[in-house]
Amino acid sequence: MSEATAPAPAAAPKLRRVVVTGAAGFIGSHLAAALLRTGTTVIGVDRRDPAKDPGAAANLSALGGLRGYIHIQADLLGCAIDPFLIEADAIFHLAGIPGVRPSWGPQFSEYVQSNILVTQRIMDAATRMRVPRMVVASSSSVYGPTNGGPSLESDHPRPASPYAVTKLAEEQLCLAHAARGDCPTSVVALRYFTVYGPRQRPDMFTHRALTAALTGQPLRLYGDGHQRRDFTYVNDAVAATIAAAGAPDDAGILNVGGGSGASLIDVINIAQSLTGREIQVQQGHVRNGDVLVTRADPRRIHQVLGWQPAVDLHAGMRAQMQSLAQPAYPAAA
Repeated sequence: MSEATAPAPAAAPKLRRVVVTGAAGFIGSHLAAALLRTGTTVIGVDRRDPAKDPGAAANLSALGGLRGYIHIQADLLGCAIDPFLIEADAIFHLAGIPGVRPSWGPQFSEYVQSNILVTQRIMDAATRMRVPRMVVASSSSVYGPTNGGPSLESDHPRPASPYAVTKLAEEQLCLAHAARGDCPTSVVALRYFTVYGPRQRPDMFTHRALTAALTGQPLRLYGDGHQRRDFTYVNDAVAATIAAAGAPDDAGILNVGGGSGASLIDVINIAQSLTGREIQVQQGHVRNGDVLVTRADPRRIHQVLGWQPAVDLHAGMRAQMQSLAQPAYPAAA
């Protein structure tokens, strides 16, 4: 793996019209753009107002100039969903509230509403509208603490945070619907492993490390930095997501992991190498819900979709750095 270019989706299905929920988000906007480039009409649904949310505005601006995109600003918890799904070949359900730390405490009710109740409404609507396929975004966090080895889709989940509990509930809810004899919608649940790349959320580690290197601001590191993550470049995640629309009906759950197996210290070292600048690290305590290692066993997704990652961590971080290295940042040394 080397270049951070958009890989061709493995076994990419021909999609005429799709719905992408969370289209103003990080992965959702990259997915919508990739689909539009193949000639697919994309109905993007997101509750965020780009006039008030700079992140949503930046993500949606990346879709400018691409034909076939229809944006709908709506809250899926209360809006009518059926009209979005007319003649849709697939739903890519990426809407939801991310993040482990805020899920502890009173905000948990928002996680339940956005990650579970919204999913129930979408699956009900998909069944009524006879949408053939639902691809739902799950998370590697559902595995919880592991022994350091790769996680198999058949492993018993041990979610270690309220957020992870809602993601497990979300995927299992969709699969329960699909298992009904009268449900015309088959489901593929993708367990993403630490997706990174241009326009990544500012609270995510690769974004924070690169920003610290570019600006000279200190980097907050929770724990000793030996935590390991299976970093997955966003274009690779998108390729797997599109391919999942054409997976066999019994595909079920699939890991989407980049195969990097890098530590947080490795990420810091790459950021310093790319920028030629040393990062000031401020060490803090490990946060509740963080696990020591996440690592995907890739065999099943390769077997089912023929998918494998194409972008290594160094190349992916270089592409992410280039997206961050705008005039607002001092030039790298």
